[in-house]
Amino acid sequence: MVRRGLRPALVDALALLVFVAVGVATHHASGGAFVRDAACILGGWFAAALVVRLYARGGRLRLAATWLLGVTAGIAVRAALVGHFAIDFYAVALAFTALFVLAARGALHVASDTKVGV
Repeated sequence: MVRRGLRPALVDALALLVFVAVGVATHHASGGAFVRDAACILGGWFAAALVVRLYARGGRLRLAATWLLGVTAGIAVRAALVGHFAIDFYAVALAFTALFVLAARGALHVASDTKVGV
């Protein structure tokens, strides 16, 4: 049996990787940029998730805290690595990570509620 928090964690990781992939493809960036940005976003997200216990306890408030703290931390680390912080990139990252994570979690919820053969 899969632990309670494993599926949401995998779905969140996939959603965040899709966000990074779309950004890298849209801006014609390199594979190195993908790795850098993915490491920053995923690292920030899962560090925040650990602190707020998102996958142990769940809940909308913990998800919102993970989103705000994690994406902010990831963007801050990325900004330090690339040498500049862009407020427009930060705003886009907040908006689209929220959209992608919520869409992915919605799909997981629908898939979990669907009974095979019914």
